[in-house]
Amino acid sequence: MSHRVVVVGAGYAGLLAAKRLAHKLRRSDVTVTLVNASDQFVERVRLHQLAAGQRLAELSLGQQLSGASVQLVVARVTAIDTAARTLCMDVAPGVIGYDTLVYAVGSRGRLDDVPGVVEHAYTVADLEQATRLKHRVADMASGSTVAVVGGGLTGLETASELAESYPELRVGLLTGADDVGSGLAPRARTHLRRALDRLGVSVCPKTFVAAVRKDGLITRDGAPFAADTVVWTTGFRTSELARAAGFATDESGRMLVDATLRSVSHPEVYAVGDAAAGVSVSGAPSRMSCQTALPMGRGVADVITARLTGRDPGPVRIGYIFTNIGLGRRDGVVQFTHADDRPSRFVLTGRAAAAFKESVVRSTVGGRPGR
Repeated sequence: MSHRVVVVGAGYAGLLAAKRLAHKLRRSDVTVTLVNASDQFVERVRLHQLAAGQRLAELSLGQQLSGASVQLVVARVTAIDTAARTLCMDVAPGVIGYDTLVYAVGSRGRLDDVPGVVEHAYTVADLEQATRLKHRVADMASGSTVAVVGGGLTGLETASELAESYPELRVGLLTGADDVGSGLAPRARTHLRRALDRLGVSVCPKTFVAAVRKDGLITRDGAPFAADTVVWTTGFRTSELARAAGFATDESGRMLVDATLRSVSHPEVYAVGDAAAGVSVSGAPSRMSCQTALPMGRGVADVITARLTGRDPGPVRIGYIFTNIGLGRRDGVVQFTHADDRPSRFVLTGRAAAAFKESVVRSTVGGRPGR
């Protein structure tokens, strides 16, 4: 009987894991199945571009899996039965069994921390929401105001992209931090602020939102902030699937894993990407990012291959190399970092940074599984 390896979620980590597993486990007694709610691969790091009206390439999972011995099942997983080792799905056949499970369900936007966000705000956390924002912005009249809440990478890129694509709109960026780019080296922070000024993005530091309304938002000190559209980019949370199934998770619902990305409570299960509470080389929890997802997807495939072939795997190293920030299509900042995510003195800015980021984004899809 074949050993059934099932990967749930075809984001950056899940897709790479499935392809690499199929590449490394070319055996008749092992099957690799990828379960995903859609038959399309979503380039999540480009969704701010989609929201700004740009057309993204359609990337079918069938195309991405071409040449790989991976069975694709298009279905949404609704529950995990750890005792029976089965996944419950929303379409026929309804249930699929596994011997080894790779949990790669990703994350979604944090929308329930502040009243009114779900009802009135827009996000770029998934394809549907980014498309919704795209149509909203395209219909806005000249002089209308867009308030982007959140000064992290997603907020910076979304505000910049909207300001560049729609110069007739007034774009504001609200952050609770003292300033934007606090984790960058001085030269990178300076370029970031100059780019935002050039694009006409108004930065509002030390601004905390208490509620979102149809006509804008209310700050914690009770002051109104008028906006025709509010874009919420304050962070992500993962699915409740793991917690509901009884896996050991952290306070945010991410599955707790050991150094080999194996569940600390269920040894037949592994977790990667945003859904995994991995530990980086600094000893800190891994952050939700494509830069984390890719080494996790690659590493988990190597770990599972080793164990299925009778070898002891080594730990999966989760380190960092750079932080990419796109500031529209022709500008950007690349902050090179130490492996523990501390900024180094090396910084790339301007068109060179934009080109560098584009090459990195393109390299995340369509690559060889053995790379």
